[in-house]
Amino acid sequence: MPMIKIDNVEYDTDKLSETAKAQLMNLQVVDQKIAATQQELAIQQTARNAYAQTLKDALAAQN
Repeated sequence: MPMIKIDNVEYDTDKLSETAKAQLMNLQVVDQKIAATQQELAIQQTARNAYAQTLKDALAAQN
């Protein structure tokens, strides 16, 4: 495994304890889930903007 840097200290991941390795894996999983959630939010915001524009267009067409 590569070196990781936490709080400006580098660690050799091969030398981490089993507990530290497990927590590192947990962080990696959570970081992936956060990234996926942020991507989903961006998709939803884009859809919301499209719906809002379509509503504005429909209201303008009524006037």
